[in-house]
Amino acid sequence: MNATDLSPPGRSEHRNEEGRTAEEHDALTAAAQAEAGPAPAPGRGWRRQLLRRSLIAVVLLVGLGGLTVFAGFLAFLTQIPVREPIQIKPADAIVVLTGGASRIADAVNLLAEGRGRRLLITGVNPITSPLELKRTLPSGEELLTCCIDLGHKALNTRGNAIEAAEWARSQRFRSLVVVTSAWHMPRALVELNRSLPDVELVAYPVVTSRMEAEQWWRNPATLKLLFKEYLKYMMAKAKIRPAQAVAEADAARSHAPAEARVSP
Repeated sequence: MNATDLSPPGRSEHRNEEGRTAEEHDALTAAAQAEAGPAPAPGRGWRRQLLRRSLIAVVLLVGLGGLTVFAGFLAFLTQIPVREPIQIKPADAIVVLTGGASRIADAVNLLAEGRGRRLLITGVNPITSPLELKRTLPSGEELLTCCIDLGHKALNTRGNAIEAAEWARSQRFRSLVVVTSAWHMPRALVELNRSLPDVELVAYPVVTSRMEAEQWWRNPATLKLLFKEYLKYMMAKAKIRPAQAVAEADAARSHAPAEARVSP
């Protein structure tokens, strides 16, 4: 055997364990890479993973926020009575927040029953005259001439609280019966407690026919009303007040007593 017979076999003759030569292996590898397409740019997979995780986090946060709002709304509904109180504790005076004829009628009846010595009707339209009010409550005409004050300053519930606070301080009242709609009572008490921290408040919720109806929660209009009130209630709790509370003409006299006695 000559020296050339002892040299190792060439590259083309060397076969791997699968019986392929190096050239065949390289060719198969190149074909596989061509079918798979170009390799992704460095970092692209990481960005996609980050985007996917961010979207999942946003969805979870939105879902959690929705559940929180829903749970808060249910808790708010438990604060709304479906029946008016049969008996309430007497107080120094009565304040009624305008917004429904039945509120004023109930407040005048409470005044006639001696549940308070005076009555403030807060949030009265400036164009409403005492004579017009008398025509709406003919049975309470005597009380209208002696024991009822009208407040024209308030523009909303916050304004009602400001007006009631000025009136109560000017009269040195230490307790008030608060008359308003049942669904409005939670927000009214938030604002009144904030304006009158040293005054005892006795709630008299006026239950409308809408709330007395059986299965009222199936009425879309009622649910919409209550949900809007819930949002306003949460804004009041957070002290978010985008609207003006009192009329501009009276804002400069914010320290003056809110007295507008009805004359005969």
